[in-house]
Amino acid sequence: MKPELFIQALPKAELHLHLEGSLDPATLAELSRRNNTPLPTENNRYDTTGSGDLLSEADVRRLYSYQDFTGFLMAFKAATERLRTPEDYELATYRLMQKLKQQNAVHAEVYVSVGVVRWRGQEFEPLFEGMERGRDRGQRDFGISLLWIFDAVRHFGPDAAADVFDLAAKFRDRNVAGIGIGGDEQRGPAEWFHDLFKKAADNGLRLTAHAGETGGPESVWAALNIGAERIGHGLAIARDPELTEVLVEKQVPIEVCISSNLRTKLCASVREHPVKRFFDSGLMVTLNTDDPAMFQTSLCKEYELAQQEFEFTDDHLRELARNSFEASFLPVEKKLRFLQQIDFMV
Repeated sequence: MKPELFIQALPKAELHLHLEGSLDPATLAELSRRNNTPLPTENNRYDTTGSGDLLSEADVRRLYSYQDFTGFLMAFKAATERLRTPEDYELATYRLMQKLKQQNAVHAEVYVSVGVVRWRGQEFEPLFEGMERGRDRGQRDFGISLLWIFDAVRHFGPDAAADVFDLAAKFRDRNVAGIGIGGDEQRGPAEWFHDLFKKAADNGLRLTAHAGETGGPESVWAALNIGAERIGHGLAIARDPELTEVLVEKQVPIEVCISSNLRTKLCASVREHPVKRFFDSGLMVTLNTDDPAMFQTSLCKEYELAQQEFEFTDDHLRELARNSFEASFLPVEKKLRFLQQIDFMV
């Protein structure tokens, strides 16, 4: 089987995927027109003329053609600002699941920036109803399994995070699997959230943390110390052999996002990315897209990148796919059903 056909056929799960970062140019332009919100110009200023010129897909593509982490944050901000109504969130969720189907990603655990929604003063509950309508439609039409992870913004502080985590507990029986902390690792140390993570776990929620993306190994240590069960990005792990040893021993899943790290310039070149070193050292590596529309990638492309640039074999890719299900927050019986799909591949 040709490599690209093998990768397409391989059942996969995605565990580090932001709903807001999945908005492709067509969808973001549609939301801009729907809500009468012009896109930022190239110098990040907004058109106030009422012109429709800035609402084209081409303009969104230019917005997504940033060169560094700051440019990425601007693009992400533009996307979140255009998700305003339950119908917007329903559309975003449904189109995300449509794209997952195209990648044969049969399960996804999707981050939602609930902290940003609450920071804007929006009521989240009606938006969640839209998300769930989109999830229901996507499950029915595409057969995709999807769970939500409610993400707090670290540098907004623990009080804001408590609001997010309380909402996650409220909706735990409606496909909300866990909570996470994203944002600035330096301005929002993990230690702030120790008690909140314990409370979330007591409420039956699973725990994730973005760590070691822009911060050092100490950020990953801190995430482990507050109970994080999965580490998002984790680039800095490569700089700490003792941390690597602990993560290998405990088999803590690492949500690796190769294209994301390259596009944001957090990793200088593809050859410098530590994904193969992580895998060879015995870390439980999973491949993910992070913000696929903004990084012009897909889950299949991430697997292809691993094979083409890092010489992962087909058997290695099978192991990565197995990891993605084993590291998921699915019940054991559902994990086994998905793992059997991999085992039955010819």
